[in-house]
Amino acid sequence: MSLRSKARTYIKKVVAAIEEGNKELAMQRYREMVPVVDSIADKGLFHKNKMARHKSRLNAKIKKMAS
Repeated sequence: MSLRSKARTYIKKVVAAIEEGNKELAMQRYREMVPVVDSIADKGLFHKNKMARHKSRLNAKIKKMAS
């Protein structure tokens, strides 16, 4: 799996958990996603601000979910 694909897959997993409405799963997948996308951004495959924007928006959606 290419690193770009890996980053997208981790992001999609978080989005899927949010859409299911499962806050615990979304938080778990978010915590798994962060180091992966950060390391890929450090390699220059995605711009750091793009990954930061994804993390910020996903985190906001998770926090907005009902417990």
